[in-house]
Order: sequence, then C-alpha cells, then structure tokens
Amino acid sequence: MVLATVVRTDGSTYTKPGAHLLLAGDGEYAGLLSGGCFETDLAEHGRAVFATGGAKLVRYDLRESNDPVFGLGSGCEGAMEILLQRLDAPGDWQPMTRLAAAWHAQRGTALLLIVNSADPAWPPGAVIFGDDGASFGADATAGAPLTSLRALAKRLSHERRTQWLPQAVPGIDVLALVQPRPVQLLLLGAGPDAQPVAELAAFLGWRATVIDHRSHYARAERFPDAAMVLDGGPPALTRLLNTAVSPAWDAAIIMSHHMITDLGYLQAIARSDVPYIGLLGPKARSQRLLADLGADVSRLAPRLRAPVGLDLGAATPEAIALSIVAEIHAAIAGREAISPISRKQAF
Repeated sequence: MVLATVVRTDGSTYTKPGAHLLLAGDGEYAGLLSGGCFETDLAEHGRAVFATGGAKLVRYDLRESNDPVFGLGSGCEGAMEILLQRLDAPGDWQPMTRLAAAWHAQRGTALLLIVNSADPAWPPGAVIFGDDGASFGADATAGAPLTSLRALAKRLSHERRTQWLPQAVPGIDVLALVQPRPVQLLLLGAGPDAQPVAELAAFLGWRATVIDHRSHYARAERFPDAAMVLDGGPPALTRLLNTAVSPAWDAAIIMSHHMITDLGYLQAIARSDVPYIGLLGPKARSQRLLADLGADVSRLAPRLRAPVGLDLGAATPEAIALSIVAEIHAAIAGREAISPISRKQAF
C-alpha cells in the first residue's frame, strides 16, 4: 500500500495535517483527504511510489479558480501538501503497524515523520516514535540527527496536537504527528434512547462502556459496538472507577431516567476526574438531583452539563443522541462557544 499523509495546509481545506489515506495498487483507497477533489490524481502519483519505494511530496493548490491541473471548479480555496510513502512487508508496514496497535490498545502515540531532508540517513518517509525512540526507514546508526530527533519525539509525545516543524533539526523538516487515544465514554443508562448514543459514538471511533441497574437493559446484544456492558448500576460504576487498570474517561452521560439511580451515578462520578459529565432531563429535575447531592455538588458543578446536549431542536431519540454526541465532541475539541460555521468564516 501507499500511505498518504497531509503534512501542511493553507487556507480552507477538507482535512488538516495528520490526516491519512491508504492507496492500494489498483487505485482503490480508504480514507478521504479532499472530499474527492484530487484522490484519483493522488492515486496516479502513488503508482510511482509503488514502483520505486521512494517517498514523494505532492502539492495541490486549489485557491485559483482557473486551476490548470484539475479544471474541476471545486472552489476549495486551499492548498495542501501530502507525503506519499510505500508500506510493505520488508518495512513491517510501518508506521501503520504501530499506529494501529496503539489505537487498538486504547492509547495515544506520537511520531516524527520526515518530510524533507538533506541527510541521506534520514530520507523522506522515515519515522521516529516518541514513546520509545524506535525509528523506521532510516539508518539509525548514522547521522548526527538521531539524538536530537529522539529527544524532540519524546518531548512532542506529550503534546496534544499535530504540528509542522520546518528545520526541526538542521536540514530536516518534519511533521510531529499526534494520534490521540480513542475517546472513552461512560453511558450510564441503557434504555432504548441510549442505543443511538452508543451507535453514534461507535461511528466516530469512540469506545463506550454501558452500565445499567436493570438486567433486561444491560445486555451486550443491545449494544454490539460497546467496549463493555455492565449490570449493576451505581455500584458497578464505583467498582469500575476504582479499578486500577481502567482507562481515563473523557465523558459520562447519565440517562437512566430513574431518580435514585441517577443520584447514585452523580455521587460516584463526582469523586472521579471525568472532565465532562452530562445529565439528561429537564432543568427542574437536574436541580432536584443536585439539591440531594449535598457537598458533592462543589466537585461536580464545573464539569456538569445539565441538561446535556446542544440546542438542535431535537425531538426524537436519534436527534437527541446527535445533540449529546455533538456537545461532547465540541467539549473535547475545546470548542466551548458553539456557533454555525457560516458565522465564523469571512466571505
């Protein structure tokens, strides 16, 4: 295969640095970098990479309406640089092997991807991982950059965003690529309206753990894409939060529709470090629950969204699920003040 990675963008582009696309030898591809504007042309560039094994940097500039390359009239109004590199068995399919392993292990990872280099020991397409300094596609025994690149990769492994680093070391431009771990979601309540929430979460690549106090709801077959489905209500949540091997949770949604159970969930989650807590139900109901929570309110209040969800005018379980998942996505992305994209872009 050929791995295409967006390394730099300018203006309005469909994807941003760090986005991937996989090309097969017959031109088929998985992933999307431009919304279909140049994927077919990218496959043509990929043929040379298949043939030679050498990485290739491709630039697309769609900011001109009379674009001489495509003539598609796409109006994307952006420029993008994409690095193509061959993945094969002799190279252990790196870096995708390790990126995929990190994803399935539910942990984040980071790497430095060499994009331009004047050092033959570190050609374009070579990578060095931040967690252990392992390198692929380079002569790690030669060249002074090794120590500097390893130190940089280790430091950037703690960053939260992908970034372009020209002249990261003399003569070498790199993309510092950060792949976060999958979002970890606690779904506290497994009624019929929880199912579309779990389905949307799975569609986004999130991992949901579902808990309910009702055995007839807490069944794995009702949530086939969930990481876990647990029976036991608030006590089960408490045990999970106290488990040493449990992952760090990004968000919790409380939606059991049962006052006493929801109060138990709130008590357990208040003592956790879950940064986003959503409570389903009208404001009056939320206020009653918070009044019963006592001293734990102070621990909970800064993280609580009650009622949960964005105001999308939702009326069906599916639309309500969309409003909930959309708010969580915005919170994780640091977009606290949400407004239509049309109000943010100048025309």
